[in-house]
Amino acid sequence: MAPAGYGSLMAGDFEPVAPGEIAFRLDLTAAQLKIVHTALKALHDDLGHDEHDVMDVVASVLDKLPDEHSIRAINLDRELAAGDDGA
Repeated sequence: MAPAGYGSLMAGDFEPVAPGEIAFRLDLTAAQLKIVHTALKALHDDLGHDEHDVMDVVASVLDKLPDEHSIRAINLDRELAAGDDGA
């Protein structure tokens, strides 16, 4: 079963946004934040030199997240054991 609100924005309901306009806001648990940060960091590190435009976008998203020291301080095992998966 999908979390409440999941899928409430259907593809046909999405309005195009202007460049630079905020398209979406997202609330994350600490565990989700750590996973998103790790995934984006891995993507950024794996992008090739010919993908500067995508690398810049990924870097700009990473810049919006807490610093790497704060992310490392999140104990994923403890967060997952607490059962707060944000669903």
